[in-house]
Amino acid sequence: MSPPRILLTTTMHWPSAARLASAFAGVGCTVEALLPLRHVANKSRFVAAVHDYDPMFPARSLNKAVRRAEPDLVVPCDDRALSHLLRIDNPALLERSLGRVESYPALVSRCDLIAEARALGIPAPQTIQVPREADLEGALVQIGLPAVLKVDGSWGGDGVAVVRNLEQARAAWQRLAVTPSPLRSVARAMLRRDAHFLRDALNPQEITVSLQRYVPGTPATSAFACHRGQMLASIHMDVLEVQHANGPATVMRRADCPDMAAAAERLAARFGLSGLHGLDFIRDATGRAHLIEMNPRATQTAAFAFGPGQDLAAALAATVSPVIRGPRPVLTENPVIALFPQEWRRDPASAWLHCAYADVPWDDPAVLRACLEPGEPAPERRTERRAPVAALTVRQAVGL
Repeated sequence: MSPPRILLTTTMHWPSAARLASAFAGVGCTVEALLPLRHVANKSRFVAAVHDYDPMFPARSLNKAVRRAEPDLVVPCDDRALSHLLRIDNPALLERSLGRVESYPALVSRCDLIAEARALGIPAPQTIQVPREADLEGALVQIGLPAVLKVDGSWGGDGVAVVRNLEQARAAWQRLAVTPSPLRSVARAMLRRDAHFLRDALNPQEITVSLQRYVPGTPATSAFACHRGQMLASIHMDVLEVQHANGPATVMRRADCPDMAAAAERLAARFGLSGLHGLDFIRDATGRAHLIEMNPRATQTAAFAFGPGQDLAAALAATVSPVIRGPRPVLTENPVIALFPQEWRRDPASAWLHCAYADVPWDDPAVLRACLEPGEPAPERRTERRAPVAALTVRQAVGL
């Protein structure tokens, strides 16, 4: 029997796609990838074939890649890639890769997802849609202050604003909910060198804004693999450092959390999910995890391996072929992990870099070099050592 064929798809320049390529190749899969120009995964020795992603014609790019790669599974690595995958005309591939496709409108709606979670008994803050600015004041009365405004389909904290009064809420709603003018979208396309903004100028997308009750506490995250609604493997992490306010994690610590595990299992079963998915939580002062949103696609911790039941790539690949080599060796015994290059970029003098496991792609030197800015020195490889857990606990207690 031939090894499983995995097609990774991404529209973003996140390094997580390269790490997932290593993970799937490490359990014996043949990995191909649909990537934008100059993506670091283009350099990966674990990617057998690269397919060019054209942001102006995403459907054509994806359909062409699927025809050529003939994958057993497609793994989307960002929200936009998921939206493109949901539009292809290949029901069997979609069912293997994602599960019940009819579930995804609720999964990508922040408001609907939280309503479903609350109905399943998962702790989650009340969330309501705010279709018009005129509805904002009434929504704030219902939710209370502070609160969080969120835009469906946003990522990396760009579509999130914590508001503490009505004036802040109105200003945030104007910033988040008003469709950019065609001229502004063209300007952003040029400044950021991202043709997606040009596509938005030609075909503006509807913006959906929701208001969520604010939960004070510290962030946490889960990544899980599932098949036809059954949980296969999961990894739960407390977030110790973030790239920026409301942004993605750069340092995390492994956690054993029944709340997060139960939430993942219930949502997978409720929606008949397959593939890789992620959940974001806030832990309150008692340690209880409150679900705040879902990423129905692969997240940055999905490539980690911590043994049986905690190797997502091995568990997912086994659903399409018994010819795999997983689970992989345990990544590290250190519970604290600093992501590369994220934590290096956030603070080159970060104290975490001296005590956490450095998740550097030593097994993929070309990717390591591609992750570095021009002239930026490569990190020094050092002997692994365990993190001082007591010191980390103190740091968390003061507000991380």
